[in-house]
Amino acid sequence: MTDLFGGSPEHTLSNADVSFLDTTLRDGEQAPGVSLTPEEKVEIAAALERSGVDVVEAGSACTGEGERAAISRVTDLGLDATVTSFARGLQGDIDSALGCDVDGVNLVVPSSDRHVERKVGSTRAEVLDSTVELVEYAKEHGLWVEVIGEDGSRADLDYLEELAEVSLDAGADRFCFADTVGHAGPEETAEAVERLAAVGPVSAHTHDDLGLGVTNALAAVEAGADLVHATVNGVGERAGNVALEEVVMALSHVYGVETLDTETLYDLGSVVARTTGMRPAPNKAVTGANAFAHESGIHTDGTLKDDRMYEPYPPEAVGRERRLVLGKHAGRAGVRAALAEHDVDVTEEELGVVVGRVKDLAERGRRVTDADLLAVAEDVTGRERDRRVELVEVTATAGSATPTASVRLDVDPSVLGPEDLSDAEVAEAEESGGTVERVASGTGSGPVDAAVSAVRKAVGGATDVHLTAYHVDAITGGTDALVTVEVTMARDDDEVTVAHSDADITRASVEAMVDALDRLLADAQPRLAPTTD
Repeated sequence: MTDLFGGSPEHTLSNADVSFLDTTLRDGEQAPGVSLTPEEKVEIAAALERSGVDVVEAGSACTGEGERAAISRVTDLGLDATVTSFARGLQGDIDSALGCDVDGVNLVVPSSDRHVERKVGSTRAEVLDSTVELVEYAKEHGLWVEVIGEDGSRADLDYLEELAEVSLDAGADRFCFADTVGHAGPEETAEAVERLAAVGPVSAHTHDDLGLGVTNALAAVEAGADLVHATVNGVGERAGNVALEEVVMALSHVYGVETLDTETLYDLGSVVARTTGMRPAPNKAVTGANAFAHESGIHTDGTLKDDRMYEPYPPEAVGRERRLVLGKHAGRAGVRAALAEHDVDVTEEELGVVVGRVKDLAERGRRVTDADLLAVAEDVTGRERDRRVELVEVTATAGSATPTASVRLDVDPSVLGPEDLSDAEVAEAEESGGTVERVASGTGSGPVDAAVSAVRKAVGGATDVHLTAYHVDAITGGTDALVTVEVTMARDDDEVTVAHSDADITRASVEAMVDALDRLLADAQPRLAPTTD
């Protein structure tokens, strides 16, 4: 097995056959503030299918009619993955799951004395008996069944083993060791899973309360677990579940165990971040904004000379691109490379001045965006750029039931397709060789969304430019506070980040978006159809 940088993994796992159960749609949705619509669940489920996830836990059918409708939408997709519903130790929960036409259930039963006695007011013997009855009932109805021993990491191991035995004897397809509260370390995880694996098929469900989610998942795999429960980006209650993409990449890079399509992981993480509203921390592995970003002059220079210098595996392996970030640690090599990405050539003398100006901006507490760098370069070299898109006016109304906005832009017709221009605009552009005025309006969930929609309509054929990140910071206090809006936009493989400040968040947003759009279109090939004599 060759790793992603051309070497060979130095370590191997005794178990190289590993699958994933993704519980983003159930355990992930239990994170405070997360509530997925049926459409969002369908979108995430489809993304999980593209990545090759084997089991998708679509939700908890017992929650209510709305949740059952959402689960049914997922089952209607006809996924290759096994689609399941979470079920408590109640026959009614299994019936609810059956009503959603799922392939299986994840049947959770208490295993620690704390849960057996204090949570459900039962006894060990009663839990064993009821588990057998429920498993037999589910199997009689044609379901795939996984029994989850809730709070298994704090359970008596002899009893946990007995619970696994009766579950599997009753027909369960597997038993899950659940570190429900992120309590365990890798040694106790391995001990428990090894004993359970001797009984039958076992899976592992780990949480990250101690930051040991990935460690415990890998320990479980080495001890015999062949199915790992995880969530995308590690979303979930408290400190979250183990992150799917982190376990996938650890298995691949460290042990040479291939599971999912790794090149889809970033897109999968982006879908979940957008739908849940939970953006990964910048320094998070695999999907964090800084995972493949380099600012330090030494690191940037080394990375430009050798991709492997400061990265364990290339960003392309997870569907990403490397970024060179400019700040007070930037060096000449990094600044030159960043300028080259925008086809800007400078002399050695000019480069030195640009580097100094970039460092000065950063030391004043500013994040140096692509637009900042290009503005500095234009000032230092004395070369002005020809704008392709420029904002003239924006108005927005948010008091009505449907927020609306209108924009007026000056647009270079070369970035528009012939189908986007009226005959009068074509004639005007051909006669003057200048810009054409474009006016458009849009609606949205808020004034900013409406304004973005209006801009998209105004630029017509340039809508292949899309917004990939949007961030707002208040930079002054009081009722007249200024805000800084930072947007990142992309077109094909090009990406640019721009920030604008204004007392009006809508105007700041549109200014930033239009400036980014202009930067991306600056080198676009003319799209206006040539005239014929």
